[in-house]
Amino acid sequence: MPELLRAALGHAAREWRVFPLRAGDKRPAIKNWEARATTDPARIRRAWLRDPRLNVGIACGPSGLVVIDLDTSDHGSVRPAEWDRPGIRDGVDVLAALAADHDEPLPWDTLSTQTPSGGEHLYFTAPAGCRIRNSAGRLGWLIDVRAAGGYVVAAGSVVRGRRYRSSEHDEVAPLPPWIAELLHDPPAPRPDLGPVLEIVGRRSQYAAAALRGEVDRVLASGRGSRNSTLNKAAFALGQLVAAGLLPDGLARSALAEASAAVGLPASEADRTIRSGLTAGARQPRTAPIGSERP
Repeated sequence: MPELLRAALGHAAREWRVFPLRAGDKRPAIKNWEARATTDPARIRRAWLRDPRLNVGIACGPSGLVVIDLDTSDHGSVRPAEWDRPGIRDGVDVLAALAADHDEPLPWDTLSTQTPSGGEHLYFTAPAGCRIRNSAGRLGWLIDVRAAGGYVVAAGSVVRGRRYRSSEHDEVAPLPPWIAELLHDPPAPRPDLGPVLEIVGRRSQYAAAALRGEVDRVLASGRGSRNSTLNKAAFALGQLVAAGLLPDGLARSALAEASAAVGLPASEADRTIRSGLTAGARQPRTAPIGSERP
C-alpha cells in the first residue's frame, strides 16, 4: 500500500476527516476541501490510488480538533512590543510564557507533529460549546491556531523532500480550558434582517435565501477570517445584484450590519463590501429554474 494512502487511512481511522493536498505541497488539491473531507476508506483509496504522491490534509473543524501551530522562525516579521522579552525566540517560548502568565503547566502531554521547518503542531480535542476558529497570532506571536475553517498538513506528508512526523505520544488531550478561554469567539449578535428579507423576497425567494446564507456566513466568521469571508459574501451577492435579483443598497446594508456585528472596522468593511460587489457584478448569477414561487 502506498505510504501516503496508509497515512490518510490511519488518520481517518481516528475519525479525522482527511482530504488530498497537492503532491509535495501544503495547498489543497481539491476545491471545497472542508465540506469534502472524509473518513470513508473507499473514497480515500480512490483519491490516493489515482495519485499516490498526494499529501494528506486534516480538516480541523469537522474533525473536532484544535491544533496549536508553534513556529520556530519569525520569517522576518516584526516582534510585537508585548513579546519583546528576554528568552522569547520562537512559538514554544511564547506558549511557555503564556502558560507561566496564567499559572498553568505547558500542555505537552498530547499528540504532536514535527514539521519539516522544525515547528510543532500540538493536537487537542475541541471543547464542546466553545466557538474556536482558525486564527493567526491571536494566541501569541509565532503561534497560529488551526480550528474551524482551517486544516493542518498531516503526519506522513512530504514537503520539499522532508516528512511531517508524529511524536511518540499517541493520545490527543482536551484543549486546556485557559487556552480555550483565550480563543473562544462569542456568537455575534444577529442583526434583524426581517424587513430586508421581506422586501427581497417579494422579488426573488432565491435571492432572499442567498442573502440570508451569506449574512450567516459572515456572522459565523472568526478573527483572522472575517474580512475574507465578507469579501466572498459580497462577491456572491454582487452576482445577484447584477442579475437584477437583489437591490444594491439592501445588499450593502445587510453586509455592513453583519460586518459590524463581528467587529470589523467600518472603513475596512466598506472597502471590502464595495470591492466584492464590484467583482461579483462582472459575473451575474441568475436563479435556478424552478427555484421561484409560481
